[in-house]
Amino acid sequence: MTYHVLVQFDVPSDKREAFAEAGLFDAKGSLAKEPGTLRFEVIRDEHNRNRFYLDEVYENEEAFQQHCRNDTIKKFFDLIDSYAFGPVFLFKGYRVEG
Repeated sequence: MTYHVLVQFDVPSDKREAFAEAGLFDAKGSLAKEPGTLRFEVIRDEHNRNRFYLDEVYENEEAFQQHCRNDTIKKFFDLIDSYAFGPVFLFKGYRVEG
């Protein structure tokens, strides 16, 4: 069963582009360097242009925990900590398979 995480961040309007770039850095680095990271998407809210979501899928919870310890995510937080509100975890859980 795959492990899914949806995280929300709110950013000031003048930092939207910077956050998108930082999110894509995290996504690309995680997909390239972490075999347990299966999908990582950066999504901007359709109604609130200052709200972003990171939609992440991992092989299992341990792969997510490993992601949280890697250098890519540390660099991501270094880039956004001064202006972003979050992360707010909207959900964490396993995909139901039938």
